[in-house]
Amino acid sequence: MTWNLRRWGPAATIVAALVVEVFAAAFFVWDSLLELATDTSKRHAMMELPVAIALCIGTWFTVQELRRLLRRSGEQDRALALASGAFVQVVERQFDGWKLTPSEREVAWLSLKGVDPAAMAELRGSAAGTVRAQLARVYGKSGVTSRSQFASVFVDELLGRLPDPKHGKDNR
Repeated sequence: MTWNLRRWGPAATIVAALVVEVFAAAFFVWDSLLELATDTSKRHAMMELPVAIALCIGTWFTVQELRRLLRRSGEQDRALALASGAFVQVVERQFDGWKLTPSEREVAWLSLKGVDPAAMAELRGSAAGTVRAQLARVYGKSGVTSRSQFASVFVDELLGRLPDPKHGKDNR
């Protein structure tokens, strides 16, 4: 079994603390009940038992919160996976609409990933001038003039257009 430490690291720490808390609560409840049964004055046990019960209640709330956080983390992971898939679909659909060639698609994806033209050329084993020309064609087909404008096309598509605050209409 492989453990994803980035995901379970903080949760494992919380679980370890929770285990200590459960053992402490069990010990104090057992100790209080034992003192109630054996100590004739029962004063110490009567003070210790409410604390032990409070510790048990705190443990229960900790378990509930941990379950809620793990459930929320799972929901966020699923939402991120959906958003990633949606982004790829939006980009591919837009590339199809612009009729990008396979080479143009490749440099367009690299541009969206933030790779500079020199690094693109090195990655693709082509000349920097070729990459710059392909980027110019991609930007031309997309109707933009820069990498930031190119990326904003997809951000706008994913986020949807915000309403115009003056008119309450879509600002497309």
